[in-house]
Amino acid sequence: MITANEFIPSHYTQSVESGFFQWSAPSNIALVKYWGKKDNQIPANPSVSFTLNNCKTITKLAFAKKDNHASFSFDLLFEGQTKEDFKPKIQKFLERIEIYLPFLKDYHFTIDTENTFPHSSGIASSASGMAALAMNLMSLEKALNPEMTDDYFFQKASMLARLGSGSACRSVKGQVVVWGNQANIPTSSDLFGVEFPHAIHDNFKNYQDTILLVDKGEKQVSSTVGHDLMHDHPFAERRFAQAHENLDQLIAIFESGNLEEFIKIVESEALTLHAMMMTSMPYFILMKPNTLQIINAIWKFRNETKIPVCFTLDAGANVHVLYPENTTEKVLQFIKDELVGYCQNGQYICDKIGNGAVLI
Repeated sequence: MITANEFIPSHYTQSVESGFFQWSAPSNIALVKYWGKKDNQIPANPSVSFTLNNCKTITKLAFAKKDNHASFSFDLLFEGQTKEDFKPKIQKFLERIEIYLPFLKDYHFTIDTENTFPHSSGIASSASGMAALAMNLMSLEKALNPEMTDDYFFQKASMLARLGSGSACRSVKGQVVVWGNQANIPTSSDLFGVEFPHAIHDNFKNYQDTILLVDKGEKQVSSTVGHDLMHDHPFAERRFAQAHENLDQLIAIFESGNLEEFIKIVESEALTLHAMMMTSMPYFILMKPNTLQIINAIWKFRNETKIPVCFTLDAGANVHVLYPENTTEKVLQFIKDELVGYCQNGQYICDKIGNGAVLI
């Protein structure tokens, strides 16, 4: 079992004065949901996600050695503009990861970041953003320590991303990623995400995800607060056990290609996530009336056409419509005919399974 201490470097063999790296990292959508965490961003239950392809963050990290090593020093640009209100989150992230990257106070950093999707669209930009930043920081560490193996590089990048945003650890690799200890997935870890190691049927290759932007406003409850409400939740323990059971079932489903069983688990997981929010204290509802309209329309369409389209939800109002590639034409026509009217300004984003972070 790998421990976090194994990611603390002893020394570096090279020195680097200045330079830059640029990485893109995608968002991801969980099929088995992570909700509730322990100290240090450790998940209360395992999760599994599809890595997305088009919804991503592109981050350029420039760095230059500085004389004063007393504090962190960085500028933050979002889509070319100074973004002061993002800085506290980055400051907190650097404080959390300093033990693993002891060079952080030696450099002044300029973090220049942009998303390929609208900010606050309800797509997990913290996941893609923190993953992209972690990849850049690991590229600098690899320059300081060129002997580093690829396995170590990606595991540590995922671990660092997790300390910025839990689900970010699932945005480093593709296409199906597991995060959290799970008995039947021997490589799995609470510390970082791993590529799903078992067979995946052709039915799930190039799976499609069309994201319906129901409500692009800021959430009334942050994910951090929501996770914390699981500590005294009356149904928490049963929920955590259910996640393990559903992940076990998905192993067989991914191998057999059974879309009917896949749909049952994915939709049940989405509704369970929101049920946990509705039954916490304080309780809250992140779905909007249009979320429910879309869900009912998907159920009706699936029932009438037998096309294996389903939905999942993040901790928000937007709906991810999931479907196999060979049904794309019919599902997109259904979305245009019946679902676009429920989207804010008619907006939706077409995405699909992708391969994880990329050096640009």
